[in-house]
Order: sequence, then structure tokens, then C-alpha cells
Amino acid sequence: MENLTITKKQRTYIPQDLPVKWEKLEPILNELVARPINSVQELEKWLKDKSELEAALEEDFAWRYIRMTCDTTNEELVQKFQYFATEIEPKIAPVSNELNKKFMESPFVDELDQDKYFVYIRAVKKALELFREENIPLLTQIQVEQQKYQAISGSMSVTLNGKEYTLEQASVFLKDTDRSVRQQAWEAITARRLQDKEKLDELFDGLLKLRHQVALNAGFENFRDYMFQSLGRFDYTPHDCYKFHEAIEREIVPILQKQAEKRKEALGLDVLKPWDMDVDISGKPALKPFQNGQELIEKSIACFQGLDPYIGQRLEIMKANGLFDVESRMGKAPGGYNYPLAETGAPFIFMNSANTFRDLTTMVHEGGHAVHTFISADLELNDFKHLPSEVAELASMSMELISMDKWDVFFDNEEDLKRAKRDQLRDVLKTLPWVAVVDQFQHWIYTNPEHTADDRTTAWKEIFEPFGENFADWTGLEDALGNLWQKQLHIFEVPFYYIEYGIAQLGAIAVWKNYKENPEEGLRKYLEALKLGYTKTIKEIYETAGIEFNFSADYVHELAKFVKGELKKMG
Repeated sequence: MENLTITKKQRTYIPQDLPVKWEKLEPILNELVARPINSVQELEKWLKDKSELEAALEEDFAWRYIRMTCDTTNEELVQKFQYFATEIEPKIAPVSNELNKKFMESPFVDELDQDKYFVYIRAVKKALELFREENIPLLTQIQVEQQKYQAISGSMSVTLNGKEYTLEQASVFLKDTDRSVRQQAWEAITARRLQDKEKLDELFDGLLKLRHQVALNAGFENFRDYMFQSLGRFDYTPHDCYKFHEAIEREIVPILQKQAEKRKEALGLDVLKPWDMDVDISGKPALKPFQNGQELIEKSIACFQGLDPYIGQRLEIMKANGLFDVESRMGKAPGGYNYPLAETGAPFIFMNSANTFRDLTTMVHEGGHAVHTFISADLELNDFKHLPSEVAELASMSMELISMDKWDVFFDNEEDLKRAKRDQLRDVLKTLPWVAVVDQFQHWIYTNPEHTADDRTTAWKEIFEPFGENFADWTGLEDALGNLWQKQLHIFEVPFYYIEYGIAQLGAIAVWKNYKENPEEGLRKYLEALKLGYTKTIKEIYETAGIEFNFSADYVHELAKFVKGELKKMG
């Protein structure tokens, strides 16, 4: 039996109890800048020492972020987060740039194992190219400003039948078989969101301005082109993204259109309204895979255990070390994430469970990220674990599909299990148009930086329309339709991070296809790919997983056909 207690690796360079204060960090950073490097061995030692410091700082920041999102109403936690963002990061940024220069100027770089360091060296070169001293205060300001989204969203709640609910909890009523209950909940949630529309529009206008300035300072025409470089998108271009949007519109939208027709028929409605899209068309009550957060964690461990003991044990370690916060509550930030703790080698999972089926898929999604954090924890440099999202999301989205094999731990009734799998596959297809819309919207936003809030609403509607507008009739609900983008945290907090979900969703379908054909081999290749962290190119990582890095129309067609076939088998 593996010991479930996490023990951090001993530090060999920085003090074990280093306080994260600038006066304590500065001498260490100065030593790294000044240290003479006289051989390739000394260069590798220098890289490891730098990596140790970076991991400690990253983990310190991680805990500040985690604690703040667990309670957005606690002013002290917000200030601790802001201290790092305003006092530590801006001072480290120019030194990091010096260290990158020192590395690239070392004559021993050419003696490093080029295969092992290729991805790292490429990233350092790109960071040097993009660095601008005048962007440091702007990036700090952006970091502080974008957190306001969490506070505004985290404070949203609605009262239904005399009881107060967070928006996550209230959305459970959208699955109610009574249409008037659904409509009442949808209208309450929508009215609450619209109440803060102007506040969020203003916040976004400010972020847009700052981001555009960062791009101009770095010599780019717009923030879109800057971000493609900054995110290290070496394997595809904006043009490829547009081709992907077209492929989704052509291949996926018609399938979902047909499903919506079926839904309308099954529910006996003339038109589908937005509050008719989440209820089960079998007329049965919503699936209830677990009763509370504790049970969700327990059952997820059992599910992962069924796939592979190593995978199950990772979640067990997290539970034993208090690395979960899963229940929805007032004042908690919205959404869900898996935050890697760079030094500990384990992650923290945060989510807002309201005991629904969607929460089960969120947990296995974040659980896929968690396994990735653990399995790549022993890579030599901290930078080797900085995953591009196309790779990170492949881990999580594949796990959503592979884990279906063991979902009987959540559903003891065969019919419910089938329903759950059907819902999951429909969700997989539903994800793709939404990804295309959010991505295309961000291309528009940042290549039209002079736009107004009204222009933005118009653009959102125009972009959304060919992708089916969630396949509901929005007559009389135009304000709600035009404001849907505001619920997408990524647009506010991690701009341009979204197409990756589409690319990875295709990859995940391919991983699952392999797993269906040969479970042992499929799982082995998936885990082999995860072990690589970011030490190989995205294409090579996908190849290791036994799949293609491809999002062409033909590939979309082929994978959509496979999912359609699997849905058919489930009846």
C-alpha cells in the first residue's frame, strides 16, 4: 500500500523555509544572474537551481489563488493574492528576462541534449522576443483587474421559492420535468446576470484596452497576433482556427440540429426555448450520480481505481491531503479548475458541485488534469511541466470519455448508466460549436479593438447564429442571447484559451476510439503521452497517445461519424 501522505522534495538550493518577500528573493535571483557558468554540467546545475526557485514561487502563488477563489468575500485573502501580483511578479519579470538572456548567451547551450531541451529552448527564445519592460506594469494591472470577474460572478445568487441559491445550484432546476419550474429558474438566473451586464462590460472594456496596449508595445498589430506567439502556438495559425470553425459548422451543427428536432418532438413543444435544453427528454427526473461532495470524491476514486490502480491512488492521495474543495456555496468563485502545486507535485481540485450529472463530468475532467500533474511531477525542470493547453485539455477530455467505462460506480441502474453515457456524448458534440463561437468571438474582439459594448453584442449574435444559437428559439429574449458570452470566464481571465478545448475534444474522441478497440493499449499510450509533460512538441505528444494532431474538416467528419455510431448503439 502506497503511503498517502505527500512529502515535498528537499530543496537543495533555496532555504527550506524561504519567506516570499522581495528582500529575501532578490539575493537569490542576483546570485543566479551573476553565477559564472564554465561547463555544460554547470549550466544544467544552474537550470535546476533556477527551476527550484520557480517551483517554490509558483506554488506560493497557487495557494494564494486557491484560497482567494474558495472565499472571494475575504478581503485579506484577496490582498494576499494582490500582494504577489503587484509586489513580487513585477519585480521578478525583468530578472527572469535577464536569466533567459544569460541562458541563451551561454556558449554551452549547444552542448545540451538538443532532443531533451528543444521545446524549452524554443520557449525561452520566444519569451525573449516578446519581453518589453513597459509591459510589466500593464500585465500587473491586467492580473489584478481580471480577478474582479470572480468577485462579481461569485456574489451572484437568486431566490427561488423563498430560498437563496448560487447560480450553479439554481441551474439544477433547468433539468426539472415541470416546464414552468425550468422557465422560472432560467428567467431568475438570466435576470441576475443581466443585472451586472454593464459592470462586466466596463470591466471588459478596461481589459481590452490594456491588452491591446501590451500587443502594440511588443510590436504587434493586435492582441490576437501577440497571444498566438505568447501561447506558443507553433503548430497552427489563426487561419487554421477559421478552417476549424467552418468544419464544425459544416459537420457538427447539422447533427445537433437533428437532435434538437428530436427533443422538440419528445417534449411535445412547438418551439424549444432556452429553458428546454437541459431537461431529459425521456421524461425522467435528472440523473443523480451522487448525494454530496464527499460521495462524489469517493465514487470518483472508485471509478479511477477501476481503470487503473495508479490512477485511482492519485485521487486518494489528494483526498488524504485535503486537496479538494468541491461544493458550491455563496462567495465561492464560479467554475472549476485543477491547480498544479509545482513543488509538491500534486494538484488542488476546485469546483462548484450542486450534485448533478454535469458535476460528475467536471470531476473526471479535472481528475484527468490531476493525473497529468502527478505523472509528470518528476520531470527534471519546472518548465518541462508547463503544458500547452492543447496537451493539458487532451488529458482531461480523454479522461471524461475513458472513465465512462467505469461509471457503473455512479449508476447502479443500467438505464441510468446508458442515459448518462448518451448525455456525455451529446455534450461532447455540443462542446464543439460553443468552442468555435467563443474562439471566433475573441478573434473579432481583439482584431477590432476600437469597438463599443453594443458592437460587441451585435458581433456575438452574428457569430453565434450560424452555429445554431444553442438550438433554441430566442424570440423576445434577445438581451439574454446577446449577453451569453459574459458567463464564459475564459474571455475575461485567460484570453484566447478556448480553441484548445475543440482541438483536444477531437483528440479525446480519438483516444477513446483507441481505448474502445483495445482498452489496455489505449490507456497505456494515453499515460505515456501524459508522462512527457511538455518535453516534446504537441504533434509528438499526440502521436505518443496514438492519435493525430489534426483538426481538418475530414478529421472532424470521421470522428463525428464515430460518435454518432456510438450514440446509435446506446439507443
